[in-house]
Amino acid sequence: MERAVRFIFVSLVVFVSKISCQEAILHISNGNIDKEYCIVHNQSWTPLSQTLDAAFQFPLVNMTYTVLCDTSGVSPGVLKGKAVVVMRGDCEFSQKALVAQSLGATTLLIASKTLLITPSANDSEYSKIHIPLALMRDRDFLEAQKVFGEGMQAKLYAPPHSKIDPSIAVMLLIAIVTVALGGFWSGACERDRLNGAVAGGGGGESKADSGDIFLYSPLKVVIFVAMMCGMLVLMYFFYNVLVYVIIAIFCMASASALFSCLDAVMDLIGCGTGSFSIRNYNFSVRSLILAAVCISIAVVWGVYRNEDRWIWILQDLLGIAFCLNFMKTISLSNFKICVILLSLLLVYDVFFVFITPFFTKNGVSIMVQVALGPDASGEKTQGNMVEVPAEPQAPSEKLPVVMRVPRFTAWAQNLCGMQFSILGYGDIIVPGLLVAYCSRFDVWINSRKKIYFVCCCIAYLLGMIVTFAVMLLSGMGQPALLYLVPFTLITSAVVAGCRGEMRQFWAGTTYEVRGPVLDSSREPLLPEGRTDRCIGEEC
Repeated sequence: MERAVRFIFVSLVVFVSKISCQEAILHISNGNIDKEYCIVHNQSWTPLSQTLDAAFQFPLVNMTYTVLCDTSGVSPGVLKGKAVVVMRGDCEFSQKALVAQSLGATTLLIASKTLLITPSANDSEYSKIHIPLALMRDRDFLEAQKVFGEGMQAKLYAPPHSKIDPSIAVMLLIAIVTVALGGFWSGACERDRLNGAVAGGGGGESKADSGDIFLYSPLKVVIFVAMMCGMLVLMYFFYNVLVYVIIAIFCMASASALFSCLDAVMDLIGCGTGSFSIRNYNFSVRSLILAAVCISIAVVWGVYRNEDRWIWILQDLLGIAFCLNFMKTISLSNFKICVILLSLLLVYDVFFVFITPFFTKNGVSIMVQVALGPDASGEKTQGNMVEVPAEPQAPSEKLPVVMRVPRFTAWAQNLCGMQFSILGYGDIIVPGLLVAYCSRFDVWINSRKKIYFVCCCIAYLLGMIVTFAVMLLSGMGQPALLYLVPFTLITSAVVAGCRGEMRQFWAGTTYEVRGPVLDSSREPLLPEGRTDRCIGEEC
């Protein structure tokens, strides 16, 4: 019985995960050469075979000198049993299809010099058309004529692709590894700081302290979120100008962050620095080499940022470094600040994703419009409708605020244009700040098992899995914080409550200053070796 249930569940998942796309493939050959081109069709109107072997092959006739809105000028029998290419314009797609069908054509291809859009017609016309109909780029057909000449043979097929693309697993791995490393780094820096303070008699600062920023005031958190809202609205209205400012800031910030990450790795593996002096100024050889590498990577990304095929690797590398350094540098002082910040950002995320489409002219949320650029609505589908540019277009600038991983199974769509799975930096950084606080709290209470840190990381992983599951089932992007914030906050609170440490966990550094530890604001709450949960004289 259990095996049967498992089999049914797996079968259901596989069945649901397979979708028929509107982009398809035109396979042209002449016996010696084969080449494939992007086409757009309507799967519910004219279904195509799912594999090349199952598709029927027909001779391809060039009639791009006509729009085929009627039979005038076409000799009887010319199109009998053949696929035909005509130009777009002057009449509806359905009318062209009916004319081609009446002349005996087996397939109709419409060459377009503008957007390739999903063909559509009213229900009464669906039943009249029995031949496949698709749009292709006019420049693709001109290229095919040069490559193949006469005697072209055509096949049309639409391979299904899985909603559960491997890119989702890669994105999930990037997210959880970044959050876990960022939290661990923050905790390690806190331990180094405490050790440095103890070694210095409580008044010294260690290297881990330098440059850290602490959020300890609820008012500052509210102001911070308000500034984020204002910046997002400004980006929406002045995108074409501010996008270059953000790109320049990202290049500098990510290069600095990558330097910090690589420098920490070098310290960890014990790599020597080496130094030399010029006019009483000391220079570290290691730092100079790392700075040159990091700046070079940022510059290469800045120059080739619109090259989809490979630049996403550098963007993700810089993005991971940026998120790690942010989580290490920005510290939330207590759980109260965590609750306020994450709750406000949850409302912020939901509002700008779900509510703003009711106020925008094109019905696209402000968050999506800013994250994907002004052409966000045309980059992918609107419901079941697809728009693919027919001519090469100047790349539109996009904000470097997302992790990008190409979809590995969308081979047909990649002919039409690369598709990416994306995850915003905020969906990593915001919960990551809570994970970092949990990691530091483990240090303060000398938790060798890092119970808060581990539990918060597991909660983040579960929240990400739920986010992707809802996205796949609903077929639309989700505000990840809607799931990540409750998962991480509730889990952290439950762990603190079960361990009887909610008072300390809620107050954080504030409790330490008011409590029995006065000589250091960051003294561990429990002495080394203690396993009980008593603080001072309270248990």
